[in-house]
Amino acid sequence: MRFTKMHGCGNDYIYIDAWGEQLPADLPALARAVSDRHTGIGGDGLIIIGPDPVVDARMRMLNADGSESEMCGNGIRCAAKLAWDNRRVRRPHMTFSTGAGHLDVDLHLEGERCTGATVAMGRPRLVPDEVPVEHAGPGPRLALTIVLDGEHLHFLAVGMGNPHAVCFVPDPDVFPVASVGPKVERHPRFPRRTNVEFVARLPDEHGLPVLRQRTWERGSGETQACGTGACAVLVAAVLEGVIPGREAVVRLNGGDLRIAWPGPDRQVVMSGPAVTVFAGDWPVPG
Repeated sequence: MRFTKMHGCGNDYIYIDAWGEQLPADLPALARAVSDRHTGIGGDGLIIIGPDPVVDARMRMLNADGSESEMCGNGIRCAAKLAWDNRRVRRPHMTFSTGAGHLDVDLHLEGERCTGATVAMGRPRLVPDEVPVEHAGPGPRLALTIVLDGEHLHFLAVGMGNPHAVCFVPDPDVFPVASVGPKVERHPRFPRRTNVEFVARLPDEHGLPVLRQRTWERGSGETQACGTGACAVLVAAVLEGVIPGREAVVRLNGGDLRIAWPGPDRQVVMSGPAVTVFAGDWPVPG
């Protein structure tokens, strides 16, 4: 089975072009096998792109542990690049069907070469049932306190088609993400588990606020970047008054994304790179 390894800001996935490949029946097992960084290809999960009866393409995402997620912001940019590179969709504007609904993608093209994309990521979900999170509501500011090992941590719950818990901390680079992240991911207030972001504001650059983010991703652990998480962070920063406007650079372990939320009833817009690492063949038992 032909695969392509790609990444957006270091958030790396193994991609399968289902227009041309026959998929095995057990996709969770495939996701776990290919994602293993010692015995597989190595990645944060598996993303499958293929035909859709209504829009240009369909995208499915499975985490490294085999669980399926609704969406991946870095993943959809790479999915669009692969659809373009493989000549499955040859329009610079594409619409993808995802577990979070239909999302519009505009490619960044240098001649025929796709270097990244801008994605309309949908309106943030800011009521409890749509995150989902156990909260009295009504929103949009879904604040909650979680006590872990005697320490009170304060979060904002934000839905971006998948659940997020955003925590502003003094310095994400020294925060114990690896120990706190999994406890929040599986906290009972998040019925479908949650992605967890730890964030601080940095000095402005080129007239824009900079938000430093580390992410514990549901089903994958700490990753180099999380696109839906960056969108959730920008929304939380606006709701908390951490930034004065509605646009920022979000600085992830693997690079920068530019995120804007033009208004309360508008979609969050994400711009960033998409990179092909290598391609190869994965043996699938007959």
